[in-house]
Amino acid sequence: MGHFHPGERIVQQRMGQDHIAERVGRMIRADIPEVAASFLAEQPMVVIAAADDAGRMWAGELVGPPGFVHALDRETIAVDARPVPGDPLRDALAHRARIGMIALQPQRRRRMRINGTATPLGGGLRIATDQVYSNCPKYISRRQIESYRPDIGPSAPDRGTELDARQQEAIAAADTFFLATADLDGNADASHRGGNPGFLQVLSPTRLRWPDYRGNSMFMTLGNIEVNPRCGILVPDWVTGGSLQLAGTAQLVWDQATFATGAQCSIDFTITDVVEIRTAGPLRWGSAELSPVNP
Repeated sequence: MGHFHPGERIVQQRMGQDHIAERVGRMIRADIPEVAASFLAEQPMVVIAAADDAGRMWAGELVGPPGFVHALDRETIAVDARPVPGDPLRDALAHRARIGMIALQPQRRRRMRINGTATPLGGGLRIATDQVYSNCPKYISRRQIESYRPDIGPSAPDRGTELDARQQEAIAAADTFFLATADLDGNADASHRGGNPGFLQVLSPTRLRWPDYRGNSMFMTLGNIEVNPRCGILVPDWVTGGSLQLAGTAQLVWDQATFATGAQCSIDFTITDVVEIRTAGPLRWGSAELSPVNP
């Protein structure tokens, strides 16, 4: 169980899945196998998680042509991109930072997670890896790339402390979002959540709730929330390239009355900061084919 911190072990044991986590956790490695390097080099998008100088957690997209993310050696990844102006991660990644990264391939329902330390270099990042591992294809909506237009620049961000009516509608329609969490030592993690539209519930302009469906039993995201409630959410607009980024705090809810169908528990999220960039990037995707295993 050496891969797991106390928060992860608490959740694994509460779920009765610690024996599974011990077995599955053997896939975690510090170096980058060839299959992982090849997968990364194919991707036009990754999601990064990191804390800003105030300690708020944020998740944000980086995009580029395939190859913009690539392994330099067995323990180092280059990302030839930085967050766009207005993205809260732009300042957070202007200096050495502990980050989580997830590379998601919607076309083939594949994903891979990397945790480590990022250092800015030129117009990009160099990431020294601590954890490298793949995830199962569950709950990933299939999408195809429709266009890549590197000439499209970001709009000025809209900022606030609560969701307006249009943003609430976008969240209620989402089938995918990404999470940024960290443990007590600040080791960050980026993860994916998927489901049928409506699985990310809007309880109020400052509160969200979502179900936790069964996954790899390691509970890295829930384990981080168990010991450190600071959390960030990214809801991508796949059609326009826009993004809705939220910072706040999360809480694990074990009251079965809150559980959605197929859920192991619920997570309540309290929003403190909202950043929306309506045309953030050049990458546009088609409509979703929802995962057949969604509850």
